[in-house]
Amino acid sequence: MDGKDVVDWVEYSPTDEWETMMKKVAEFHHKHDFAGKNGHDMGYRIALTVEELGELSAAITKGKPLEECAEEMADVLILLMGHSIAMKIDLKAAFEKKYHRIMQRKALTGRLGVRVTEYQNQD
Repeated sequence: MDGKDVVDWVEYSPTDEWETMMKKVAEFHHKHDFAGKNGHDMGYRIALTVEELGELSAAITKGKPLEECAEEMADVLILLMGHSIAMKIDLKAAFEKKYHRIMQRKALTGRLGVRVTEYQNQD
């Protein structure tokens, strides 16, 4: 999807805040040689994501301070941004495309709350 790899991002001159954030994540990957040490394997990365989502969930359900919740959210965001680097996906373009689609959807309210999905309840 026309994304950049680690080296492309490290050498890139950002033009906005999103690109600056992506470059920072790429510099982190470069510093620790993720690409050379299996850190771009998506099976491994998904396992890390599940771990981080568990930490976020625990912070929320245990009522930890918002600062700790924010740190866990940042971990998840950094991982997702890193996924896009590992897979050379333009995450901003994917976000914009998906945002356009979800803004066309109607909200459904289920047993657990509101959902905005293409799923249609078959009552």
